[in-house]
Amino acid sequence: MILVTGATGNIGSALLRELHAHGAGPLRGLTRDAARAALPSCVETVEGDLADPRVLKSAMDGVRALFLVSRLAPDADVLAAAGAAGVEHVVLVSSITVRTHPHLGPAAENLAVERLVEDSGMAWTVLRPTQFASNAMMWAAPIRAGEPVHAPYADIGLPTIHPADIAAVARVALTEPGHRGRTYALTGPEPVSARQQVEAIGAALGRELPFAEISRQEARARMAAVFGDDAADAVLDVTGGDVNAELLAVRDTVPRLTGSPARRFAQWAGENVDTFR
Repeated sequence: MILVTGATGNIGSALLRELHAHGAGPLRGLTRDAARAALPSCVETVEGDLADPRVLKSAMDGVRALFLVSRLAPDADVLAAAGAAGVEHVVLVSSITVRTHPHLGPAAENLAVERLVEDSGMAWTVLRPTQFASNAMMWAAPIRAGEPVHAPYADIGLPTIHPADIAAVARVALTEPGHRGRTYALTGPEPVSARQQVEAIGAALGRELPFAEISRQEARARMAAVFGDDAADAVLDVTGGDVNAELLAVRDTVPRLTGSPARRFAQWAGENVDTFR
């Protein structure tokens, strides 16, 4: 039994499809709302919150491999329950910022969860992806309204990764030998800037989209109003204010482990174009 937490998220939903397509199973997905989850019929669905001890125990029953999205519940409790249930292997989604920006709060939180997993007594694999292509969803409202997309650091390109490629690597780690005790940095196939991302979304829509570069100060004010000061500073440092060679590097991990080329941002834009209509 493989348990996928965050089963309806960008990675979890793709992972369940990957696992099913490759004949892995049995499969179990955890979701807060089973009625809206629309998981594949082959997936056993557990509804509820991992912070609920009863849900946690039910979700872990009979599980031998766990795909863990952190901070859905106290991670120490989740891992303790997994160990008690006999889970043998945990695949954790962390972040590349653990190495590139360890001084930032979110990176420190990810590193703390990595250490919990490594100290759990179970076998583990840690995935450290870079910026998600799906982060571009934050521009959906202005694009639908015909308004300009505003972004700082317009021409700094990070090797943005398609969430399905994270899922593909997770599937390999969960089902194939040789990946226990390994940490993998994951990127897309090429750097793609905010301006280029908006251009790719426009190409998928068949129209040119207005774009306006803004200052860090203006971007921080907008983001802090929604996410708070610390989160705003962290995002801005990673996306342009404090980039470094390690963050900008394109890695071959996805094609090397999956045997397929990493997906370009334009593919993600085409697959999700209806979000921007």
